[in-house]
Amino acid sequence: MRRFYWMGVLLVFVATSIAANGASAADEPSSPAPAKPQAAVPAAPTVRDFGAVGDGQADDTAAIQKAVDSGVGDVRFPRGVYRITQPIVVDLDRVGPTALVASGAARLLMAGPGPAIRFVGTHGGTADPGSVKPNVWERQRMPTVDGLEIIGAHEEAVGIEAAGTMQLVVSRVNVREALHGVHLVTRNRNVIVADCHLYQNRGAGLYLDDVDLHQINVSNSHVSYNAAGGIVVRAGNVRNLQVTGCDIEANMPLDADASQEAPPTANVLIDCTGGKGGTAEVAITGCTIQHSHAARDSANIRFIGCDFDDRRWGHLVISGNVMSDVQINVDIQLARGVSIVGNTFWKGVQHNLRIVGSTNVVVGPNVMDRNPRYQDQADADDGVLVRDCRDCTITGLHVNGARRKPGGLILENCRRMNVTGCTLLDCDNAGLLLKDVTESRVSDCLISNELPDAESWVPLKVIGGGENTIVDNGVGEN
Repeated sequence: MRRFYWMGVLLVFVATSIAANGASAADEPSSPAPAKPQAAVPAAPTVRDFGAVGDGQADDTAAIQKAVDSGVGDVRFPRGVYRITQPIVVDLDRVGPTALVASGAARLLMAGPGPAIRFVGTHGGTADPGSVKPNVWERQRMPTVDGLEIIGAHEEAVGIEAAGTMQLVVSRVNVREALHGVHLVTRNRNVIVADCHLYQNRGAGLYLDDVDLHQINVSNSHVSYNAAGGIVVRAGNVRNLQVTGCDIEANMPLDADASQEAPPTANVLIDCTGGKGGTAEVAITGCTIQHSHAARDSANIRFIGCDFDDRRWGHLVISGNVMSDVQINVDIQLARGVSIVGNTFWKGVQHNLRIVGSTNVVVGPNVMDRNPRYQDQADADDGVLVRDCRDCTITGLHVNGARRKPGGLILENCRRMNVTGCTLLDCDNAGLLLKDVTESRVSDCLISNELPDAESWVPLKVIGGGENTIVDNGVGEN
């Protein structure tokens, strides 16, 4: 009886398994049909598709111009050397929005005069959206050069030129051995120059040439070894120039003989002379700016305003920069509304800071030190000269080790000056010199000298002038 019971159980198990397997097989979907092959996505056209060779020998001017004129929009450059002999003209209103794009491996060799790339727009308005005509938004917006190297192979070759543009972007571009790196002329609005190398050009790295231009940001770029200045503004009508996070170095003639004949220049040069609107609303922040003291009257930052009925140009902020190794680290002339705060200066052969003919200038906490780790400073006088100025404040300034000047801080022919809370240490001759200064106040300064030959030193010297208040200063000597 027990045997029949277990046989029954076995038969039930087998039947159940067969049924389950059958159901499972029935439930399995049939094998999917093979997927249809997808059509291959065509590669984006490049300038080679328009006939460019890119071997550095053939003249690729016509092929690249054909690519631009085709209206393809993205004009792409694969790796190669593209020799051109005439400017590639991007007539934005005719060809539409255009970007010349590479990955950093393509070189444009300009073997003729003029700009390698010339953008031509028709924007005549301002940055106000209401002043931008519909065709500018539809056909001309944001012309771009990205990831391209441009080499000047002609004495009059220029990297990039732009006129009449709206929202020009120049990014990840390297321009070398040209006359100017980026040349902005006539009128432009809302320009961005970012992550670029403007290096070893015969003229200026970035040149705002008598241009009407509001809103331009220059950031995270190396601007170096350009013989006629790094970032240069001459004449024109410029507002809202921001230079931030850049390394700006040795933008002046380095040959000693050439530097004596060439006009003095600067790593950042803003010269309003001859301009209809002048330059104002400028911020230079967070940069390293240096070299070369060997060039005649060189400066790291030089601002030259114009005096139109006592309306000096300015609204200038210089903050958070590290500056060294020139004749004058910061040179301010005929300016109004200037703030110089939080910078580090050294090796200003003539002066660390010179301010002439200016008004409403604030010089706040800055460090001007003679660090013994930098042993090549023997020929640097350093120090501060403020001449022919009025209505200015100097507070929290730290000057250590000015040499050979009549004083570490010199105020000459000035009126309504407020000097407070400054530290003037180990400066030759005098800590502070007031010459022909009137209606001014000097208070709460520390003026001291621990140099071994300080016998003829005086902490504070006053020559001429009058109606001044000099109180609560701490003075001492070795």
